[in-house]
Amino acid sequence: MQSHDVDYRILGNDIQVLEVELDPNETVIAEAGAMVYMDEAIAFETKMGDGSEPDQGLMGKIFSAGSRLLTGESLFMTHFTHRGGYGKSRVAFSAPYPGTILPLDLRTLPQGLIVQKDGFLAAARGTKVAIHFNRRLGAGFFGGEGFILQKLTGDGKAFIHAGGTVIERQLNNELLRVDTGCVVAFEPSIDFDIVRAGG
Repeated sequence: MQSHDVDYRILGNDIQVLEVELDPNETVIAEAGAMVYMDEAIAFETKMGDGSEPDQGLMGKIFSAGSRLLTGESLFMTHFTHRGGYGKSRVAFSAPYPGTILPLDLRTLPQGLIVQKDGFLAAARGTKVAIHFNRRLGAGFFGGEGFILQKLTGDGKAFIHAGGTVIERQLNNELLRVDTGCVVAFEPSIDFDIVRAGG
């Protein structure tokens, strides 16, 4: 297993908080500004990239960080690590607006998950957070998500957030019309495109 194996719990209703429990030397990554509180044994560092490829070199880190800028995210990600000698320590994160936090086990999503650009909240270290270019140019220019989305891949836990209530739909060769601002995430096997509504 490449990703750190973290435990968690989700607290609250309207504005939820994700509390991650770390063993010594375990790390969780998160967007800048998402942290709510952390125990004394937790140390944090702001780094370029998600840490999924530690040997990628300077140019790889610059490209990865630059691609994050394209998605409208911060150039840096924050890495929270339990630096204490024993026991468990906790760090908590929250979304910037009311909504729902969804836990994902990326082992059950071997092709990863495509997420709207501001949907990623946190993940176990080892999770790759990369840009995803929508194949259809029209979907990018006219869709609420924008042309560039994020793709999460790995074998650990990741957490995304969405405003409001989340409804999961399984499509079996079906067509589902959804307002573009209401799409939270979808698997790469979904054919996503934009059509004009009304006139």
